Amino acid sequence: MVSRSFKNLIGGALLVLLHTPVISANTKPNIVLYFADDISAREFPVYGADEWSKPERGSTSDPAFRAQTPVIDQLAKKGVWITSAWAATLCKPSRAMLLTGRYAHQQTWWANKDIGKQKTASGNTELYHIYDSSPILLSHIAASAGYATYWAGKFHLSGNYSQYGFDEAMITPALLSEPTNPYSDFQLDPVKKNGQTKLVNMDTEQPVKQRTYAQDSWYWYPNVRLWNHPSARKQLVWWPNTKTDKQSFGVNSYGPDLEMEFIFDFIDRKHEQNKPFFIYHASHLGHDQFDFLGNSANSSWPGTPKIHWDGQKYTRTEPNITGDKGLYDTHGTVTPPGMHHHINYIDFQIWQYIQKFKKMGVLENTIFIITADNGSGGYGKNSPDRQKGTHVPMIIYAPNMTKQGRQDVLASIADIWPTLADLVGFEPPEGYRYDGESLVPFLFADKKFHRDWVYSYQGRKQIIRGRQVMRDGNQRWWDVSNEVSDYISYPLIKNWQQATPSQKAEKAKLNNILPIYQ
Repeated sequence: MVSRSFKNLIGGALLVLLHTPVISANTKPNIVLYFADDISAREFPVYGADEWSKPERGSTSDPAFRAQTPVIDQLAKKGVWITSAWAATLCKPSRAMLLTGRYAHQQTWWANKDIGKQKTASGNTELYHIYDSSPILLSHIAASAGYATYWAGKFHLSGNYSQYGFDEAMITPALLSEPTNPYSDFQLDPVKKNGQTKLVNMDTEQPVKQRTYAQDSWYWYPNVRLWNHPSARKQLVWWPNTKTDKQSFGVNSYGPDLEMEFIFDFIDRKHEQNKPFFIYHASHLGHDQFDFLGNSANSSWPGTPKIHWDGQKYTRTEPNITGDKGLYDTHGTVTPPGMHHHINYIDFQIWQYIQKFKKMGVLENTIFIITADNGSGGYGKNSPDRQKGTHVPMIIYAPNMTKQGRQDVLASIADIWPTLADLVGFEPPEGYRYDGESLVPFLFADKKFHRDWVYSYQGRKQIIRGRQVMRDGNQRWWDVSNEVSDYISYPLIKNWQQATPSQKAEKAKLNNILPIYQ
């Protein structure tokens, strides 16, 4: 789980493949990595938790606010769902962990506002971009094996898109440090007037009364950029960038739908070239946002287009939103606010993937990995308490796995890096250090457990869990020898003299591991 060394595979700058992909076939497996935003494992019904998020944040057991995910449920039963998968507790450090396979002690992204800095050639100071410390990202692994690579959705990192190694990207920047999209006024911008800075809704040109943060929209009327798209004359452009798209773009345009359109367009083009594809789908679904349509102060999660599951398929109601400048009528085509509607829409998108791949004839040669970057807003996000901030869903489906259904094992999103490497047949160069551990021996062989322990952090506060005990970011120890129904109400260990010998031994082992990652 700590760094490893391999045979030297680099002559110059080229990465060379040595071993055979785990899934042996005439064609390499396509891979979809669906990375949701701010969603605790408890939100997915397959985890069976007895509490989940209510529309106003916080927790509820009201079944009216329980997500319905028939497609993901089936995928989890045919594949696996891992009970104890961990990310970091915030967006940026988790994205750094996922793409690099490394913890923050190597790539310096500890928290959203605790990121290592470096001197540029001109003498200025800037953030330490993850590709500066980690030259082999997920995209590079896939590309080295001949994969076409696409990034759709949230960016929330730093630096030059071209350094991230993807062939193309459809990006919703999420950072106000990015330039302002000229095609949408669904933006909250800090405006200075009479010596005071106020957050202004650029759609209404009025100050925002509710507590929120400066942002561009990534849901309705979203701010979108295209990188390396064949329709664009420049490498990086704002979308819409064609006359037809400009005519159709407006308040009814929904960011998650656009992601699927661009992903499927990319897949179609690469399928014609007989290239396998790796899709990094960094969805915003699950993340709170100012409700530009309803200006609601009561819910963190704006409504989605309405969908309906009839037991076999989904149907989607085409949005019909009219109005302007903060006064909108959705005409019953948009759901009420709530986290559960975001989860439902993720299920709809996974169904869209499955239908697409069935039609293409590649479903049985496609791997799905569904996970998230941290715990839910208002519950776990940025929390050092037990595993509230780190506990995320992890659902994996691949043909020919030896495991199925619930898996009571420990895993990290850092494990996706070496897992992808094993799946496509990539071996890191000698001395290349990473912190993830491949899931392949567990998923495709008879290995009983995956990890002995899993590690994460909330800023500089370290969090670690074994099979018997867990130390949270508040340096409290918990008995995790038996899983609890809400994945959080573990017994607090107050008297170590009453602990079992195996718990004492594991505590000592975990304490010895922590200094490695400081």
